[in-house]
Amino acid sequence: MSNLPLGPLIIDFSGETLGSEERTLLQTAAIGGVILFSDNYRSRQQLTELTGEIRSLRTPPLLICVDQEGGRVQRFRDGFFRLPAAKEIGQAYEQDMQIGLQLARKMGIIMAGELVLAGVDISFAPVLDCAHPKSQVIGDRSFSADPNMIASLAGEFVRGMCQAGMAATGKHYPGHGGVKEDSHELQPVDSRDLSALFDKDLLPFRKLAKQLSGIMTAHVQYPKIDTTIPCFSPYWLVTVLRQRLGFTGIIFSDDLTMGGAEQGGKPIERALSALEAGCDMILVCKDREAVLEIAEQLGDNHNPNPSKINRLYSKQKLSELDLTITRSSLG
Repeated sequence: MSNLPLGPLIIDFSGETLGSEERTLLQTAAIGGVILFSDNYRSRQQLTELTGEIRSLRTPPLLICVDQEGGRVQRFRDGFFRLPAAKEIGQAYEQDMQIGLQLARKMGIIMAGELVLAGVDISFAPVLDCAHPKSQVIGDRSFSADPNMIASLAGEFVRGMCQAGMAATGKHYPGHGGVKEDSHELQPVDSRDLSALFDKDLLPFRKLAKQLSGIMTAHVQYPKIDTTIPCFSPYWLVTVLRQRLGFTGIIFSDDLTMGGAEQGGKPIERALSALEAGCDMILVCKDREAVLEIAEQLGDNHNPNPSKINRLYSKQKLSELDLTITRSSLG
């Protein structure tokens, strides 16, 4: 077992087990965590064994992450509760506010509790983006078009996550819902000014900044505010997020191999720019060559703040029986 401080790089790998190449890579100084996808999953038992092996590689252990929002973004399905899309929770709230809030908290408990039992630290959730009619990539991943409703429902979802032992990471700062394009493929442009964003899309981030241990950036350009996308922008990360919103947790970039991050140049240039701008941890997925280059270049520099990282490790607070009771309470 290697004794190394965590680096800033979160990476993926293929398959349901670790090969010798992955074990070696995960013990290099620049790596700080892994993000798991559907192809890493076969069953809850297999997942638990995999996360146990990842944790055993080094001290402190690597962070283990996944996107398990619910709806169409749920990486682990068979053997896990089928989580509703956030929009369904919002619709329940519109029918009965109290029932909607209770549902949001219970979904946070179930989502986080199942993952914690399987050895996962972070689900990048909840989505705090406002729903806009033209948004393709957000759509039903958003609780609502009403930012105050989002803040209320996401706040309960976060409380549920914390009750189950998982810290929450809000995304996609400062708001991805106002654009049509999917930043996985293209560079979306939002033409609104800062006052318009503060009144709507930024409101959930403002209200929940103190409850979140992590925030993930959006690969969206806001040219009336800053021509640089948020993960490369000290203005967005320091001036607005840190100073104006008072966020003190870990700032994650979204995946730097996405089309929306191309303005940052080559992968190594994107990585350095994001870290210099104020990202604490950066995701680089589906590009092993880029990972190797970035890991070599970063070495043991840019280590995230250990006290902030410690807030992200999951802590088992609920048993399988507790989760069964919560699931059965849904009727």
